[in-house]
Amino acid sequence: MLRFTVAFICLFFSSQAQPLPKDFDAYVEKVLKTFNVPGVSVAVVKDGKVVLAKGYGVKTIGTNEKVDTKTNFSIASNTKAFIGTSLGILVDEGKLKWNDRVVDHLPWFQLSDPYVTREMRIIDLLVHRSGLGLGAGDLLIWPTNTYKQKDVVKRFKNIPLASSFRSTYAYDNILYLIAGEVIEAVSGLSWNEFVRTRIFSKLGMNNSTLTFTEAIKKGNVATPHAEINGVVRPVAASDSDKTNPAASINTNADDIAKWLICQIDSGKLSDGTTLFSPATARQLWSIVTPVPVSKVAKELAPLQANFSGYGGGFTVRDYRGKKLVSHTGGLSGFVSFVAFIPEIRAGVAVFTNQEAGGAFYSIGYRALDHYLGSNFDWTSAYKAVKDRGDSLTLIADKKTAASRDSLSSPSLPLTKYAGKYSDAWYGEITIELKEGKLFMQMVPTPSLGGYLEHYQYNTFIARWSDPEMRADAFVTFSLNPDGSIEQAKMKAVSPSTDFSFDFHDLLLKPTK
Repeated sequence: MLRFTVAFICLFFSSQAQPLPKDFDAYVEKVLKTFNVPGVSVAVVKDGKVVLAKGYGVKTIGTNEKVDTKTNFSIASNTKAFIGTSLGILVDEGKLKWNDRVVDHLPWFQLSDPYVTREMRIIDLLVHRSGLGLGAGDLLIWPTNTYKQKDVVKRFKNIPLASSFRSTYAYDNILYLIAGEVIEAVSGLSWNEFVRTRIFSKLGMNNSTLTFTEAIKKGNVATPHAEINGVVRPVAASDSDKTNPAASINTNADDIAKWLICQIDSGKLSDGTTLFSPATARQLWSIVTPVPVSKVAKELAPLQANFSGYGGGFTVRDYRGKKLVSHTGGLSGFVSFVAFIPEIRAGVAVFTNQEAGGAFYSIGYRALDHYLGSNFDWTSAYKAVKDRGDSLTLIADKKTAASRDSLSSPSLPLTKYAGKYSDAWYGEITIELKEGKLFMQMVPTPSLGGYLEHYQYNTFIARWSDPEMRADAFVTFSLNPDGSIEQAKMKAVSPSTDFSFDFHDLLLKPTK
């Protein structure tokens, strides 16, 4: 516990697949301008054929390097469908069962609750019902830190559960790392090698990669961008081996079209063989964990669902009377959307190099609507929702600032707050006095270091030195009766902070 010039690259029409509207390119251009997105990659498939595989805009803002059909983008959590499919392949081969206990394949596996540890099944790793809170443990993965993947999977046993087992949907990333460990234990191949040899090579996804570093080496890769202090600019990419099973894949319009066609065809490959069985497809596309259906914003009325839930690496819900199988993804500077409607055999993938969800939704739903015989101004709708959301965030931030008791002061001299602290699952945090000010460093995560600005009473705000973090956090100290520090808790200052900054799960204890 998170964005114009149009480059015509490659457009395939089939007599079996109705082409997109003639104004689709112009529509995409409008979306890019509306949401200030430098570049986007779009793939649309219908009836087993590629209708569109095309790049729009540029890889890096301020350059003329056009996005094309082979330009790789990080697809972040759209990686999760690949791990669900990988497990399904092993189930098809009889090497695994969806209801196998995790501990029977990984004897060292451990969560904070012994019952949950013992009873967690393979399918539970994928469907966000473990009892962990939203984004629990994500600070062990993002931002880039010094932990190895083996460190991460052993450390999170100390993360307390937020709810009872299988009672509540709460999205997590950490258990997908465990799913990757299961794949290695059962197949003898690392997650990377399994996907490369058992999925990429069979589908012909020859330009896709398992890390951003690998994508850079291949060349033809989009640059991540984000809005920092009101300006869209390049930002550092998230690239860590620890994220691999949850969010590491980088791919492009050409390659993702092959993935979409295979998914829609329930695992069938172009040569008549199968990547996975129809039974696995049903498992991946079936709701295991129901998600409560909330009322959508009035501007997005066509999105009002009757049912929603999570399957084996996909979100499953209804859309205009049809079953929609989809997922989104987001890492620093990249967001993406992959969706298909099995009943009409249509699918779409949209990758952007700017953190603008309204852009990928506007393009994706416009493409799907075409095959459903519908038309809706998604661009205006999502722009209105974004503007209102930005306004509400600004109001919330101003309210936080206004609620401060500016006349209050810390209970102790600043030197008394300085020292070493530790959290049971995250690790070490240091606070030291520098030039008369407190400086906090989350030791395993170099980018999470910054001065503590006094807010009120015994609460400070950690203002991270790296502006790309966009995750300033309250730090509130509690005292023992003798005036010494008992503990400290943290919480993101702004409601716009990505949920993966799960500061609220930390309990900092002073260490001697």
